[in-house]
Amino acid sequence: MNLVPQFGFLELILIGVIALIVVGPRDLPRLMRQAGRMVAKARSMAAEFTAAFDQMARETEMEELRKEIDALKHDNVVSKAKRELDDAVKPISEDLQKEAQALKSDQKTAVADKAEAKS
Repeated sequence: MNLVPQFGFLELILIGVIALIVVGPRDLPRLMRQAGRMVAKARSMAAEFTAAFDQMARETEMEELRKEIDALKHDNVVSKAKRELDDAVKPISEDLQKEAQALKSDQKTAVADKAEAKS
């Protein structure tokens, strides 16, 4: 579906003759310059609209790609294995930290007792 009217050579000649009769030969060049400026302005506005629409389409496409990449990063086999391993090691790590704190506490107590015994 094309919304732009199509003009052939004969239609353009007919419009030119009518414009020459209505406007006159003196004002016709000025009218043609104004018409050319209006057409140029309409084309530039159409180009800006097209560029803005293309930019929005690219941004939307980039956002979709980012979401896909994030999903692949989150749901791949390696990250699942890492999460499962971290979940399995977490209780052991917590127990080791508790034991280390208990040993430090016992060591401080032993040093304090030894210092009291010397005094």
